Amino acid sequence: MTLTTSSMTCSRNDVVLLPIPFTDLTSHKVRPAIVVGRNGIDFFLVPVSSVLSNTDFLLQEWQGAGLNAPSGVKAQLATVEERLVVKIIGTVTAVDRQSLDERLRTWLRF
Repeated sequence: MTLTTSSMTCSRNDVVLLPIPFTDLTSHKVRPAIVVGRNGIDFFLVPVSSVLSNTDFLLQEWQGAGLNAPSGVKAQLATVEERLVVKIIGTVTAVDRQSLDERLRTWLRF
């Protein structure tokens, strides 16, 4: 896999594509995720999946977010370097932004 330094400026709630490794690290697949924060060159992301049974909540306006199929958000957080972002495909709409913010507060509560 060849990666180049990203010249994109990602913002919170952007839906991005980036390579996600398989658990055995033998390969990867480009998958969507939502940017929820930033620290220097690192992004905090939540993964998006079209396997709805593996998600915590469904995106109501998935097409408005640039996704190709009905999708949901996984209850996971990941940190990745900005350079790994392949492409910005959309932005989460206001309705889904509110749901995401509520879930983030719930997930991060101790």
